[in-house]
Amino acid sequence: MSRARILILNAALGPLDYRVPVGMTVEPGSIVVAPLGPRQLLGVAWEADRMPSDAEVGDNRLRNLLAVADAPPIRAPLRRLVEWTADYYLAAPASVLRMTLASTSALEGARTAIEYRATGVVPPRLTPQREQALERIADRQGIVRELATIADVSDAVIRGLVKSGAIEAVEVDIDSPYPVPDPDHHQPVLSADQQAAADVLVDGVRDHVFKPTLLDGVTGSGKTEVYFEAVAQAIRDGRQTIVLLPEIALTEPFLKRFHDRFGCEPVAWHSGLRSTQRRRAWRAIASGEALVTVGARSALFLPYANLGLIVVDEAHETSFKQEDGVHYHARDVAVMRGLFEECPVILASATPAIETRQQVATGRYAELKLPGRFGVAEMPTIEPIDLIQEPPERGRWLAPRLVKALEANLEKREQSLLFLNRRGYAPLTLCRTCGHRFQCPNCTAWMVEHRLTRRLACHHCGHIEPTPRVCPECKGEDTLVACGPGVERIADEVAALFPAAKTAVVTSDTIWSPAKAAEFVGRMEAGDIDIVVGTQLVTKGYHFPNLTLVGVVDADLGLDGGDLRAAERTFQQIRQVSGRAGRGEKPGHVFIQTHSPKAQVMQALITGDADAFYAAETEARRDAGAPPFGRYAAIIVSSEDQGCAHDIAKLVGRSAPEVDGMHVYGPAPAPLAMLRGRHRYRLLVHAKRALDVQDVIREWLGKLDWPSKARVTVDVDPYNFL
Repeated sequence: MSRARILILNAALGPLDYRVPVGMTVEPGSIVVAPLGPRQLLGVAWEADRMPSDAEVGDNRLRNLLAVADAPPIRAPLRRLVEWTADYYLAAPASVLRMTLASTSALEGARTAIEYRATGVVPPRLTPQREQALERIADRQGIVRELATIADVSDAVIRGLVKSGAIEAVEVDIDSPYPVPDPDHHQPVLSADQQAAADVLVDGVRDHVFKPTLLDGVTGSGKTEVYFEAVAQAIRDGRQTIVLLPEIALTEPFLKRFHDRFGCEPVAWHSGLRSTQRRRAWRAIASGEALVTVGARSALFLPYANLGLIVVDEAHETSFKQEDGVHYHARDVAVMRGLFEECPVILASATPAIETRQQVATGRYAELKLPGRFGVAEMPTIEPIDLIQEPPERGRWLAPRLVKALEANLEKREQSLLFLNRRGYAPLTLCRTCGHRFQCPNCTAWMVEHRLTRRLACHHCGHIEPTPRVCPECKGEDTLVACGPGVERIADEVAALFPAAKTAVVTSDTIWSPAKAAEFVGRMEAGDIDIVVGTQLVTKGYHFPNLTLVGVVDADLGLDGGDLRAAERTFQQIRQVSGRAGRGEKPGHVFIQTHSPKAQVMQALITGDADAFYAAETEARRDAGAPPFGRYAAIIVSSEDQGCAHDIAKLVGRSAPEVDGMHVYGPAPAPLAMLRGRHRYRLLVHAKRALDVQDVIREWLGKLDWPSKARVTVDVDPYNFL
């Protein structure tokens, strides 16, 4: 009788043993269907010695596996990555494996599917919900559930539109092959620095060995063109490439650049894909047909058949850290996947993280530098505006010198960018009569006014409500005041100052899909936008040769909150947004509005002395034993019952072991003390670099019991301290 250890997709259970029926072939990595009570669950066969089970039973009690999926087995390097990620980030192996089996429909045989799209017919009975659905669906296509999600209506509304003829069914071939990129489609002319770096990366791909390399180039230096040469070599070798991008909005501009270089688009993987698109991509990746995949961090866990290169673009970006579910950092997991797959890893950035710089300093990573911009383009000049000495006019947020620069740029018919990393119109709304402040009912956070959509929104849990006309406390009319600026408020100020200028607000509220990003890029390239007002969404990845002026509205904003990486993040963000200016033949200019022009981070930005800034920051981290010279782990206790959360947090704190080289701080109420209706307490573990803090926490928490209404989450190497 054959017995198999199966890791099923149920994080609450560990691996289970099953009987392999006669005639069924199951090997490590086989994707199977296993019975669990009355249910049928997906799982993957695993080596028993690598995945111990706490529920071993005798052969006579084993249940039969039901089927083996029509898909290639999960290869050993990816199984090792699942094990490492689960162990390092203290996550359930099943939760990590779920990211690998991200398309359940892909495990079925080849077939067609029925999707739906709008026909342009207006139904006789056009209810507000139907009107909203047709407006939001536009030219999109998908299954009923996906269209309902896009339109924010029920499935019944979509089905009603199908019956009325406003939406029609179409048959889709979901397993049609992808075009093959041509590595010689367009050979770019590289500078001497670019060619030297590209040659090193190409040799690394040819060698088929693990080698992490930092590609450190200033904004506009052509890092993408350089690592494209490594991608081309992987294509020639018939091996697959992953390119990770930090934002879904960057996918569409990247696809265009890729098409220009290789003659077709790569396979895309991100949350905006329809289920049929995810199925097609997953199967092509698993079979080895998809030679280049570009996507968000989750693309890292897909079952590539023959991986030859991993590229992490904008590798410094904090959005590569997953903040829910499995709390992994894609940059670090990418390096580990490269180790298991024995392939090179390229980390590309104009502002590398201190953790990455330290790996270079210790010799673990190689480094390639691109010190200058490509062609005739030069780095922009940067000027500070001291908001204490040169304050904006009363009721405004743009200093007079920045306003004059905007006016001059409009006269020259050149484009400008105003950067403020705050969505909406205003971060706080209060009553001038009674002082009432609008707070989210589910979180300890203020509601943010969004005037474009006429609503108040919580940026933490997504709760929204209409903007009220009267104060709910004192019932006063016309007493509500917006406090502080968001990008919408800056856009209003620009419209008042320059009514003839064409302005665009670029945030995750307006650029929520690759298609929207493509529309924005098209308008910029066509000169249909004069002034962009945007958040961090516009700080990276975009190349607009006619954009010559950047104004940072509030450079001090990111320094609030006591975050370990506040100064580093501020430097990276402003350096990146400054890099949008002067990327073509026209020179660029940047104005930084700040209340602290003498602060170290501001001086580094103004003088361009990045090395001195990073040296000082690194030394401060070393003195404090902070990452990368020490270890942090956050333990978050949450519950809908505040008393329960408090008691369990106290229990966790009292049970903290005394370990040499480790300190535990807390518990204390989290800065965001309530999130999505759950009360939260935090403990912070600070340990020496050499200490295996995961084993300590695993043993510590493993001895404790808490009720099901309490949740204890561990975040290893946290980036969010809220």
